[in-house]
Amino acid sequence: MADIPDSGREEADLRLTGAAMTAAELEAWFVREVLPLETMLMRFLRRNWRDRSDIEDLRQEIYVRVCEAAEAETPRSAKSFVFATARNLLTDLIRRENVVPIAAVADPETMGVEGEEPLQDRALIAKDELRRLQNAIDKLPPRHREAVILGRIEGLSGREIAARMGIAEGTVSEHLKLGMHALTDFYLRDATDAGRRS
Repeated sequence: MADIPDSGREEADLRLTGAAMTAAELEAWFVREVLPLETMLMRFLRRNWRDRSDIEDLRQEIYVRVCEAAEAETPRSAKSFVFATARNLLTDLIRRENVVPIAAVADPETMGVEGEEPLQDRALIAKDELRRLQNAIDKLPPRHREAVILGRIEGLSGREIAARMGIAEGTVSEHLKLGMHALTDFYLRDATDAGRRS
């Protein structure tokens, strides 16, 4: 999802202003601020979601989420808010795809499915995941990479990372946020590319 316009915007752009809107104001805001983004949004969805038949439904779900949020509080930057909502929706969908409900596989034996993968297969899958993670981390900008490694891999606190990197805690938080967004983008793009190849 590296194609998100203005993905480097400050977190403040995504915050809500606190002003609630009437239905008429919401409709006017939507037409003025959100609809002009539709071409970019559709391009973003086509690049980041493998199943083309879902694209219009995804767009509608994003619009619903944006309107529900804006009904209570107006986003400061509609563009940043729309694309953050899109990224969050795609992330949620990918997480759901990777989870199989227990009820869906109540009795694996009746389906002729082995209970567990052979040990060698699990080891190969784990090695592949580690390789993908290392590849994604290697692609991060140096300061983001250092913050992600110290915070998410070594488990240091924000204060400890700030001391180690010689920067303010707020800057650590920004490096972690941007680094994790970039990793998420990499994994979503990787999953989309894998879907296209299969």
